[in-house]
Amino acid sequence: MSCCFQIFRRKGSSSATLLTGIDIDVSEIQNVNIYTYKDLQIATEGFSPANKIGQGGFGAVYKGKLKNGSLVAIKVLSAESKQGVREFLTEIKVISSIEHENLVKLEGCCVENNHRILVYGYLENNSLAQTLIGARHSSIQFSWHVRRNICIGVARGLAFLHEEVRPHIIHRDIKASNVLLDKDLQPKISDFGLAKLIPPNLTHISTRVAGTAGYLAPEYAIRNQVTRKSDVYSFGVLLLEIVSGRPNTNRRLPVEEQYLLTRAWDLYESGEAETLVDAFLDGDFNIEEAVRFCKVGLLCTQDSPQLRPSMSAVLDMLLGEKDVNKENVTKPGMIFEFVEAKSVGKQKSKAEVDGTTLLAEGKQEESSSSGTVSSFATMTFTAIYDRSN
Repeated sequence: MSCCFQIFRRKGSSSATLLTGIDIDVSEIQNVNIYTYKDLQIATEGFSPANKIGQGGFGAVYKGKLKNGSLVAIKVLSAESKQGVREFLTEIKVISSIEHENLVKLEGCCVENNHRILVYGYLENNSLAQTLIGARHSSIQFSWHVRRNICIGVARGLAFLHEEVRPHIIHRDIKASNVLLDKDLQPKISDFGLAKLIPPNLTHISTRVAGTAGYLAPEYAIRNQVTRKSDVYSFGVLLLEIVSGRPNTNRRLPVEEQYLLTRAWDLYESGEAETLVDAFLDGDFNIEEAVRFCKVGLLCTQDSPQLRPSMSAVLDMLLGEKDVNKENVTKPGMIFEFVEAKSVGKQKSKAEVDGTTLLAEGKQEESSSSGTVSSFATMTFTAIYDRSN
């Protein structure tokens, strides 16, 4: 097996650090600050559990203080995970080359020996998953005004990735835990480890399924085809979560209320969309605006990706600059059960839910819509609605 290595240079320095044993071309990654492992050990007090602020499928996140006094979030990837290596390189390549007020800022990385660490600016108010969605342990007051600004901010960030960056970027894992909040509760999209760059000549990319159950677009889960509309679907789910203050799935509720999308659709059809709004707001919200946001969420989660709006159109509708009432809404597409896939011939693949994160790995070639999709990853699914309607 062949492998290659590349050099990461410290900004303004001729020193270099090697990251070896990785069969991915990282030659396009430039101008990244390099920290030593000792620097980050000191910053986190030896990666003390007291400084641990998060745990994901590919490692832990620690709060740290650099020598210059700045606070940072230090994401340490598991050395055993090959997928982690791939995500690490993708995240550096994607986020180091772009800058936007609604995207996290990469401060640098550590690639010393087997250590793979990303260093981000520290965001004081953690993620939406830890402060709003399904949790009532935060002291933050999520007023309607705050929720509105968060929704609009995330939409701005996604519209930037989808339409302004060249080549366009598909995030592939938009969810509450990947939206961080700064001291002013401004949202920042984080975790670009699963991101894909899509050239302008392609309508979609066929790739392994990677994302989070509940946020995963049906066509992506079934056909392994990811487009910008896959992110739009995920955003629609997130939008409804922010409005309602509840996660997309809650099995402790009565059966008819367990799935947020079905609940939102039922209320919308009966003309009671405002009922979906978080009860913690105690009626202190703009009803017309809330109903509009609910409808936008449903537009984003329609079964057919062709019917979903672009993120720039979504942003215009959220801002009230585009009349959402002129848009027809069809039933949302939803997949909520995944089981382990069986091997096909000599190719072994699996779809697994690790917590809530889904990764289906198998032999997969990237292709355009005119090419041939080769995949040995399979999964079963249950659709809420008759997809022929």
